[in-house]
Amino acid sequence: MNRITIIGGGNLGKSIISGLATSDLFEAKNITVVDKSKYNLREVEDKLGVTTSQDIIGAIQGVQWVILCVQPRQLDTVLEEIKEVLTSDQVLISTVTGTAIAEINAVVPNNKVVRVMPNTGAAKKLSMTCICANDDVKEEVVMVQKMFDTIGETLLIEERLMQAATVLGASGIAFFLRFLRAMIQGGIQMGFHPHEAQVIAVQTAIGAAKLVAENGTHPEREIDKVTTPQGCTIEGLNEMEHQGLSSSVIKGVMASYEKINTIK
Repeated sequence: MNRITIIGGGNLGKSIISGLATSDLFEAKNITVVDKSKYNLREVEDKLGVTTSQDIIGAIQGVQWVILCVQPRQLDTVLEEIKEVLTSDQVLISTVTGTAIAEINAVVPNNKVVRVMPNTGAAKKLSMTCICANDDVKEEVVMVQKMFDTIGETLLIEERLMQAATVLGASGIAFFLRFLRAMIQGGIQMGFHPHEAQVIAVQTAIGAAKLVAENGTHPEREIDKVTTPQGCTIEGLNEMEHQGLSSSVIKGVMASYEKINTIK
């Protein structure tokens, strides 16, 4: 229970490792990170004191939890490499985009699998992580949720919604950042220096998100609080809607969703 191996030490892997290493769930020395990159391994070892290895077989022996934090194109190779040494009591936790639990179990049928989808907010312990598993993995899901609570918020969902969660939660980071960039550009056009516009826009975005998150209100309720009759806010909002803001965002989200359902 107190040992875990993370296969993959890239950006997402490092965020997960950081959360686990600074939590009460595992001692840093009991967290093993496997990666082909010596640079990635040296970085997490120096910063977090975790164990590192390039021996994937040795790294998964004797641990209950194995996090698969690799690219979709690498997954089959990794599973083929470890399937002969996996024991039935080991739980696989997959962060791999677009790969169903059944597809993993087709290669390793004797292992329980939990599927998770964090986002890059994990680097600041502000991830939105969606989690799903089959009904026979309920006890293990409790522990997995605790793991990913160390890097942000978690939500249990049905697997049929996992593709949608990837678009809304993971791709969503990029969508919000693109809107943020547009706000910064508008600020520059009004006369602010770029760094000033960025400071204002970023803090405003943080404040807007916190209002909804902490008040538990619908965004429109918070919008109503800053729109006055014949004011500049409603003028700007209406112009954005006339130009198709909401429609464009929804269409973009759905285009991303249609694309992810074709990726393999």
